[in-house]
Amino acid sequence: MPEELENPEIPVPEELQGTVTVTTLDKIYNWGRRSSVWPMMFGLACCAIEMICTATSRYDFSRFGMEVMRPSPRQTDLMIVSGTVTKKMVPQIVRLYNQMPEPKYVMAMGACASGGGPFKEGYNVVSGIDKYVPVDVYVPGCPPTPQALLHGLMTVQKKIDGESLRTARWYRPEVSEALPIPVLGPDIFDPRDLEAIKNRRPAPAAESSEVVG
Repeated sequence: MPEELENPEIPVPEELQGTVTVTTLDKIYNWGRRSSVWPMMFGLACCAIEMICTATSRYDFSRFGMEVMRPSPRQTDLMIVSGTVTKKMVPQIVRLYNQMPEPKYVMAMGACASGGGPFKEGYNVVSGIDKYVPVDVYVPGCPPTPQALLHGLMTVQKKIDGESLRTARWYRPEVSEALPIPVLGPDIFDPRDLEAIKNRRPAPAAESSEVVG
């Protein structure tokens, strides 16, 4: 067994140290998950090229058990939002996130996915994907290097290591609800705000003041 699974608080007789390992259920469960994180196979812009480079033999993120990039969201653990997120693409990203099984994680790769990047406050680009889906790890850069993405993947693993079966949200008795899919019209809006938008009335025009000479 790997050394990181051993629990040093419980002594093991010297003659059994090569054959017996004492650990906790949380450690062995998290070790299995951190060593087989399957990212979703999709890209949005130039950051996706760096993500592809990370999978090549020079960087080889299969060393971390992440080489199985799945085209189906129902078989993935990690969504890497790599590139510029346009308003037209946001509904599809939220729909893919809802189709991913728990436990699932989201990584915002690059300046565009994290906060809009050079297109911040543009007419067709959202200022960060975290406004629509919960982001666990941010990878800065425009675009980030493969080394930066590897560091982000290792940060996801550290987050998994710190989780517990007793507090994990996917083992709570309440049912987790799907995120509302944004609606794209003249602009993108949250469907939960639809009633407030319908009831909104235009402000009355200011009365013109007459100037008497």
